[in-house]
Parts: sequence; structure tokens; C-alpha cells
Amino acid sequence: MSDIALTPQELEASTIRERPENYLNEKLSLASWLLTTDHKRIALLYFASITVFFFIGGAAAALMRFNLLTPDGAIVSPETYNRLFTMHGVVMVWFFLVPAVPVTLGNFMIPLMIGARDLAFPKINLMSWYLFMIGGVISTWALFMGGLDTGWTFYTPLSSAYARGYVVPVAVGIFISGFSSIATGLNFMVTIHRLRAPGMTWYRMPVFLWSLYATSVIYVLATPVLAMTLLLLAFETIFRIGVFDPTLGGDPVLFQHLFWFYSHPAVYIMILPGMGVVSEIIPVFSRRQIFGYKFVVWCSVSIAVISFFVWGHHMFVAGTSLYSAIIFSLLSFLVSIPSAIKVFNWIGTLHKGFIRFDAPMIYALGFVGLFTMGGLTGLFLASLASDVALHDTYFVVAHFHYIMVGGMVSAFFGGLHYWWPKITGRMYPEMWGRVAAAMIFFGFNLTFFPQFILGFLGMPRRYSVYPPEFQVLNVLSSAGATILAVAYLMPLFYLGWSLFWGQRAPANPWGATGLEWQTQSPPRTENFTSTPVVTEAPYNYPPPEAIQREKVESGEHV
Repeated sequence: MSDIALTPQELEASTIRERPENYLNEKLSLASWLLTTDHKRIALLYFASITVFFFIGGAAAALMRFNLLTPDGAIVSPETYNRLFTMHGVVMVWFFLVPAVPVTLGNFMIPLMIGARDLAFPKINLMSWYLFMIGGVISTWALFMGGLDTGWTFYTPLSSAYARGYVVPVAVGIFISGFSSIATGLNFMVTIHRLRAPGMTWYRMPVFLWSLYATSVIYVLATPVLAMTLLLLAFETIFRIGVFDPTLGGDPVLFQHLFWFYSHPAVYIMILPGMGVVSEIIPVFSRRQIFGYKFVVWCSVSIAVISFFVWGHHMFVAGTSLYSAIIFSLLSFLVSIPSAIKVFNWIGTLHKGFIRFDAPMIYALGFVGLFTMGGLTGLFLASLASDVALHDTYFVVAHFHYIMVGGMVSAFFGGLHYWWPKITGRMYPEMWGRVAAAMIFFGFNLTFFPQFILGFLGMPRRYSVYPPEFQVLNVLSSAGATILAVAYLMPLFYLGWSLFWGQRAPANPWGATGLEWQTQSPPRTENFTSTPVVTEAPYNYPPPEAIQREKVESGEHV
């Protein structure tokens, strides 16, 4: 793909000896990390932060699932249950799912993938982490101190007039973290526009960069709407200014319009980077050029654009106009087309490929399966007739989690395993990676597929009790959640183990073609010894016939 920044001798040397000039060994003091402007270190700061938030949100989910083992919800009171699902939703959506891939993998990999030394605005990058942490700490403090019972959607007038708990501090925390998203999106867009290596045209960029660019557009355009909405909610709650509360002359449906104008594009903030990760992994582990590269990249752009026009399908039962509902239904079906094209392109890339089932590939294939299931069930919720029956049931919970948790988290773990050797300079135990990936896929389906049936049978979400005839399906779901929790904990242990005892990683352990693999592992502080020059399209792997011929000549079984 490029004129590499290291000679073959240097690349070989990096596989067998410590390189003291890499970014991890430059300084180890706490101040050097908290004041760093190195995009790689900031990515690791984000990674540590979102890991903490992930386990806080996951713990709340675990308590909810254990409470639902019995129909009467014997573990926690209904009031506590309301606070648990609010904590789970707020923490997981705004402090894990929205930032997960962009601020960790994206922050680390963008300069490496475009041949740059750093992001365009390193100090703004550090500032964005501090804003994220300030917002996260404020919201989490409020959720622990008094909690909140509105759910993560903050629907009015519940949140403005009847909520019990810390509405304003939680909203303020999300408001502050929103500025982190805006700053990150702006930084990524300028970096991709201005700092690409010589020869890296738009159609020579990896798909992951296209996905992050599309995500950044949503960050910059949609997040201010959420910020204004939460600010108005805070003013109404504190000063009793009528905006959303009907007793003060406000309109509660207006809140839904503003909230979902942000929150449906936010779904693609969460999933588009995951799609980009999968588009990096599948070509590498099938040894094929990605099928229909231009279709894949323009589908990312199409999803980002169309996502701004489908928010109304969340409001089919909110009293909106029937005619507008029909339009929103059609647009919701339309946004599924570029997503489906991506799935077919991934399958086309796999066709006749020389597939290696390493851990990143298993995670990527798990993403394809879970995302497809989530996308297909989303069509039921985009249809007016079926959505009326399924709205606010466990069918919605299952659909949302298949997309956000099954899809995005699988992609996040896939990208983490794929780039782990580059980030740390260490290889992880491959067998444990494969086991964890398989367990996540199995545990996730056991957790959430029964919830499709529960929703179809009419079990409403956000209730701490339920009729006894639903117990078997809820027990299955809770059993799956236990497997899923173990599977999510496993990478914490074996990746942590690899930091101290893992085998030294070569510069390019997967035989990939991207620029990030053309420097040492872990990367030096300045990323490259000299600016690389891109001369080829991405994913320029030999044709299958050449690989087969090489294997035959080397005596390997094909």
C-alpha cells in the first residue's frame, strides 16, 4: 500500500527486541499521562475510562436480570428497579456505546492509518477527554447518590415534573460530555481532510476512516440538538419555565421530536464505527480485497445522511400525524438499504477467500450475524401496523440490544483484538480470544432472543414484575446474561496477562496492508520515522489463485 517507513531489517528487529523509543516507554509518570497530547496515550485514557463505565452499566443490568428470575421481582423494589434501568441506560449509551470505538480505536488508529504524526488538534483532543470525564463523573455521582427513575430517554413531563431523583445533575453531565463528542468529531474531520499521507486519495483510504468521518459528521451536527434539549429540560425543572410540561404551557411531544432527532442518528454513531472495524478485519482474514469498496464507503455516507430523517418512527404511538408517520416509516425502510448492502459486501468478500478463524475474525462474523438479526427485526418496528403492537415491549429491548450490544460490542472487541498487537506490542493467547468470542455470541443470543418472544407475547419493558407464564423465558434470558458476563470478563484477564507475559508482537502479525502495520509495534512516539507515501488502493491482497498457487508450491494443504 505504501513506501514503508521502516526498512525490512528494522521491521524484523522490532519483533525480537525492546524498542525504548516507543510511546509507552517515553515516560511513565502520572503527570506525563494526564498532560499528554499524544493521540495514542489519550486513546488509552479513554479506554480505561469507558471500561469503568462499561462495568458500572453492566452491573446494573446484571441486577435487573437477577431480579427478573422470579415473577414478583424479589431482589429489589420497583423503585430501585426503575433507578437501575435508568443507570444502565444512561451509563451504557452516553458513556460507553457512543464514545467506545471512535475515542479509543479511532483516536489511536486515525493518525497511523493516514500516515500522520498526530491528530490535527492534539490539545483539543486532550480537552475532550477531560470534558468526557467531568460529564461522566457528574452523571455517575448523581446516579449513585440518589438515582433517577425516568429511563435514559428522560421523557417529559415525567422528567420535568414527576421524576424522583437527580434529573438536573445527570442531564448536566450528559450535556458536558456532548462537547467532548463535538470536539472529537471536529478533530477527526479536519485530520482526515488535511493530514493524509501523500498519495492517499479519498478512494485509497481504509473503510474504517470513511466510517469515522461519517460518524464525525453526526457528532458535529446532531449532538448540539441534544445539548439544547437537555439544557431546556434543566431550565424547566429548575425555573419552571414552560417548554415541555403541559401544566406550564409546554409540549411533551416536542421533547420527543428533539430527543430522537439526536438519538436516532446516535444509533449510527454507535454502529458506523463498528461497521468500519468489520470492514478492516474481514479482508485481512479472508485474504481478499473488500468486495465493492466504493459501495461500502458511500453506504456509510448514505447512512449518516438518511439517519437524520427517520427519528419519527420512535413516535408512531405518540399522537403524531398519520401522514408524517407513513413518511417516517418509508424513510426507516430506506435507511436499511445501505446497511443491507454492507452485509452483502462482507459476504462477497468472504466468498472464495482463504479464511482464518482467529479471534478478530470470529468477533467480526459474530457482528455480521447479530447486526443482521437486529436489522431485520428493526423492520417490524419501522412498520406502522406492527409497531403499534410491539412498541414498549421486550421486542424493542431485544432489537436495540442486537444492534447496539451484540453488534457494536462485538465489533469493538474485534477491533481491540485486531489492533492489540499494534497498541501494546504484545500478542494475546489466541485460544482464549476464540473462546471468549464464541461465548459472547452464544450468551448474547441466549440472553436476548427469548426477549423477542416475550415482546411478541406482550410483556412490557421497564417492569420489575410480570405474569408467571413468562418466567421460563426470563430465566433463559438471565442464564444467558450470566454466560455473557463471564465472556465479557475474560478479555480483561487474558489481555491483561498479555501485557506482562505475552509474546512480543511483530510489526505486522496479520499480514495486513494498512499504513498502521508499516511501523513498529508498539508505535514510536512520532508514529513514523519518515512520512509514508501511498501508491496503491487499500486491501491490495493477491488474488485467490495466486495465494492457492503459493500454498501448493510451499507444500501446504489448501
